Amino acid sequence: MKLKYQVFEMLYSSRGDQGERDLLLLFIILTAWETGSSQVHYSVLEEAKHGTFVGHIAQDLRLELAELVPRLFQLDSKGRGDLLEVNLQNGILFVNSRIDREELCGRSAECSIHLEVIVDRPLQVFHVEVEVKDINDNPPVFPGTQRNLFIAESRPLDSRFPLEGASDADIGENALLTYRLSSSEYFSLDVPTTDQQVKPLGLVLRKPLDREESPELHLVLTATDRGKPELTGTVQLLVKVLDANDNAPAFDRTLYAVKLPENVPNATFVIKLNASDLDEGLNGDIIYSFSSDVSPDIKFKFYIDPLSGKIIAIGHIDFEESKAYKIPVEAIDKGLPPLAGHCTVLVEVVDTNDFAPELIIKTLWLPVKEDAQLGTIIALISVIDRDEGANGQVTCSVMPHVPFKLVSTFKNYYSLVLDSDLDRERVANYEVVVTARDAGSPSLWATASVSVEVADVNDNAPAFAHPEYTVLVKENNPPGCHIFTVSARDADAQENALVSYSLVERRVGERALSSYVSVHAESGKVYALQPLDHEELELLQFQVSARDAGVPPLGSNVTLQVFVLDENDNAPALLLPRPGGGAGALSQLVARSVGAGHVVAKVRAVDADSGYNAWLSYELQPVAGGARSPFRVGLYTGEISTTRALDEADAPRHRLLVLVKDHGEPALTATATVLLSLEDSGQAPKASSRASTGAAGAEAALVDVNVYLIIAICAVSSLLVLTLLLYTALRCSAPSSEGACGPGKPTLVYSSAVGSWSYSQQRRQRVCSGEGPPKTDLMAFSPSLPPCPGSVDGSGDPQASLDSSGKVGCSNILFFIDDWHLEVANTSQRTDA
Repeated sequence: MKLKYQVFEMLYSSRGDQGERDLLLLFIILTAWETGSSQVHYSVLEEAKHGTFVGHIAQDLRLELAELVPRLFQLDSKGRGDLLEVNLQNGILFVNSRIDREELCGRSAECSIHLEVIVDRPLQVFHVEVEVKDINDNPPVFPGTQRNLFIAESRPLDSRFPLEGASDADIGENALLTYRLSSSEYFSLDVPTTDQQVKPLGLVLRKPLDREESPELHLVLTATDRGKPELTGTVQLLVKVLDANDNAPAFDRTLYAVKLPENVPNATFVIKLNASDLDEGLNGDIIYSFSSDVSPDIKFKFYIDPLSGKIIAIGHIDFEESKAYKIPVEAIDKGLPPLAGHCTVLVEVVDTNDFAPELIIKTLWLPVKEDAQLGTIIALISVIDRDEGANGQVTCSVMPHVPFKLVSTFKNYYSLVLDSDLDRERVANYEVVVTARDAGSPSLWATASVSVEVADVNDNAPAFAHPEYTVLVKENNPPGCHIFTVSARDADAQENALVSYSLVERRVGERALSSYVSVHAESGKVYALQPLDHEELELLQFQVSARDAGVPPLGSNVTLQVFVLDENDNAPALLLPRPGGGAGALSQLVARSVGAGHVVAKVRAVDADSGYNAWLSYELQPVAGGARSPFRVGLYTGEISTTRALDEADAPRHRLLVLVKDHGEPALTATATVLLSLEDSGQAPKASSRASTGAAGAEAALVDVNVYLIIAICAVSSLLVLTLLLYTALRCSAPSSEGACGPGKPTLVYSSAVGSWSYSQQRRQRVCSGEGPPKTDLMAFSPSLPPCPGSVDGSGDPQASLDSSGKVGCSNILFFIDDWHLEVANTSQRTDA
């Protein structure tokens, strides 16, 4: 608005006292121009001094002065150098260096400087047009300082002789020329009217020439423009009067117009001229040529045959270089003196689509974060086509299937903006191809590639390959040994993918988890900090957390189930049946009247280990001296019985050494001393008989109970196997979408070799229910000695045995069977039945 009032005030002061009607009309035109424009317009006179005020650009763009520096105010003059500059302190656009309108725009009627104003935070682009006003700084210029004219004295009155006019580099009123001829009685100046601009300036003969009286005439032709102040240019005209030949050649037309496509090949025919001379002989022979003052550029591009008058193109004809050529041609006869006829050939160059569009990537904002908002500007692109009309109309497009689009901002200016969401883990870099195509026929196009790098943000948490792992570790491991390595992968990049590991701390019984194991923060290696004891802790379950270094950090957990495998590190322990039996010795009275196979004593022992390591066998050590003992011991029962009937020859006291040995490797042993005393009293046989009878009855009853127990166990085992088979079949045949199963089978990792019976064998079954999360319904150890509730790990580990109702139970049973006896012992008590 301020610009409008400045123009209005300038025009008002320049026109003085013109009527209010003209001023009102001018105000309406300026108001309509401002309303319909989509950009800020200013004007400045060429050759203005440095610092000349142009406009309050910050105010007109509605930008605060305090924002100019923080928002990175930039002024782009599109290759025009530093002609204009902005004072960031007051927001004024001023002239920075000399502006020459003729140098910028040549003879173009409109001349303006297009500026782009770019501010950041948020990014905004403004377009500013600064019109360069012409001043009268160029005088009219003639092709030469002197022009020689040869005119026969016989030329009739009103004969016309064309002259080359002057040219003025200015435009408008400053380029409108008036001509004035110095005083002469022979010639007058013929100036064409406005609608006859093609017709050249000329001298008209007003008085017959007389060579004898005036062989030469000196004239001065002056050209004056209409600028303020007026500037002039002059040329000396030397007229030499010739004698004889009195008929000059004449063309059938004074003006020839022809259209010629650009880029035609050499020797292309343009036009054939025709001139005639009424004279005869040499005076009638005509030679065609370009006028002597024709520009060198025309001589480089066209050739005229001197005999035929045919004009051909010999140079490169370019519409973008010149849209038309005005060629002055003269036909001269061979008379003495020679006479000349003149005409003008106007060659209009027709544009062809010979320039492909040019793409310019001006500004790039890279890289682009993968969480950037839609509409984020990636790059500014401009396109130029030097052709005109449809050949210069350009449309731009971007390659398909990329998350970007082009948005037109002003004429041939585009912004490449984000059109859909980015995902660096899917595509980390885009090669965006922008195509510019004009509307010519055939159409020409150009492409430019923009490499868009996607910057990573922390949007992916570290992920483990499995939700849980099962690790088998032998007990009595050395402190600090490596038992397992966890590994998580993060799909992000750089620090967002840098994973560190840590324990999820919890209590294991009365101790902290970190007192048992540790994890290396970088490698994920899990170490046992102390020797593990199978008898104290069979299962150690804990979680390892993986967390990246992003901001904010993301993490996930994995569950490790460490099963401590038993080793044979506990020797058998003897159980004395009653106190007072002697230190480490078992005493028993035996009647001499007992028969063969009579059980006289029993050695009882337990082993804290599990499996084969807890399976005990009993051996009777040989008697010193090699004597044959009348007693034997059951291999797996520990029962001492007679091998024959006792008699009076047997010693009254027998000292037996029973070796108790487990089946571990290496086997561990314990030695029990059994002292047997033989009684000869009369009561002994009776008592012995009663005891024998009672023992036989008890043994028979025990055998019956064992038979029933074996049958029941076999039935329950068969039912269990049948149930598991039926469940497995239903599980495999059911579709994956039915039911709500928990995590899949945990990965089993062996950290050491396990023999077939060297350690406890375990079998774990998970039962999935469609109504809730999975439960560990059955944990079977065969054979083993699992801890009961109230053991070292009293926290109720979820891997402990559960019955069908989910309650913890300790009903694992050990069976020790030899050929004749079966002992049933509850392993949770670890005592003799």
